[in-house]
Amino acid sequence: MQTTAAFYTGDRTFSIEQVDSPQPGPGEVQIDVAYCGICGTDLHVYQGHMDARVGSHRVIGHEMSGTVAEIGVGVAGFAPGDPVVVRPLDHCGTCPACKRGHQHICQNLKFLGLDTDGAFQQKWTVPVHTLHHLPEGLKLAHAALIEPLAVACHDVGRGKVQDGEDVLVIGGGPIGMLIAMVARHAGGVVTISEINEHRIAFAQGLGFATINPAQADAAKTVKKATGGKGADVVFEVSGSQPGVELMTDAAATRARIVMVAIHATAPKVDLFQFFWREIEMLGARVYQPADYEEAMKLLSGGAIDADAMITDVKGLDQVGDAFAELAGNPRAMKTLINCNGEA
Repeated sequence: MQTTAAFYTGDRTFSIEQVDSPQPGPGEVQIDVAYCGICGTDLHVYQGHMDARVGSHRVIGHEMSGTVAEIGVGVAGFAPGDPVVVRPLDHCGTCPACKRGHQHICQNLKFLGLDTDGAFQQKWTVPVHTLHHLPEGLKLAHAALIEPLAVACHDVGRGKVQDGEDVLVIGGGPIGMLIAMVARHAGGVVTISEINEHRIAFAQGLGFATINPAQADAAKTVKKATGGKGADVVFEVSGSQPGVELMTDAAATRARIVMVAIHATAPKVDLFQFFWREIEMLGARVYQPADYEEAMKLLSGGAIDADAMITDVKGLDQVGDAFAELAGNPRAMKTLINCNGEA
């Protein structure tokens, strides 16, 4: 069976091709992809920063939703027509991390859509262990937010945000905004630090306090707002040196700092502050199955403003234009690609 797929071909280009759709093998499921979101990692691929990993003929994309088309031998619990999302992590099961129960950060982890072909195609075949059933009534367009929302759930879980704690999110992009929503749902009093005026307005529209560190001393502002204490939990999502400096400057005594962003170069970190105020730093990489379940619960319950987060939808044949526009659009949050029909 032929299917349409969008291949990243290097140098900020995509090729729309007709390819044979592989039948699902034992333990595999073929999905009719409905929507797939463009994430920051996808943009890094588009900009050529990950060519050594993905090559120059790869279907990328992993923030998806769809319905089961066919199941392979030995698959139980899923049937054609079931609405699903994919948790795009394929672990080895044998490395020390897996044996200790940390399959999500397997030492030989394959990330579907980067290390294998992904979801910017009409039909996608994946291991059944990566699938999650969608709650009844959840729109497939909204469900395409589950993967990035699961990232936010994992981050907030790592930070152990408690009711009434002061939370600072440094960086108001899509992941930062989702972290802010999840942290608020957990009871945190959330402030977002961001320099993009459009994102500041977006955050304020969702009811968040904001600081523009280009216009005010962000650390002093946080401390003043918290009676001199500082933020109990800080999420560094900006990936910038100023963000790293702010995370320690604004942190309270015994604060918890969660490192979410990927830094292209090793930042300078004020380790003295970790000693002096007994600050903790926690890494947060991807997600676990429970984070997906929590993300679906939050979306279904209306805790996340999905319509606000989805700022554009385009067809699969427009994927190149979508990437080009998103890379230069300061107003955008989440762009979805409609993989089985025109947007």
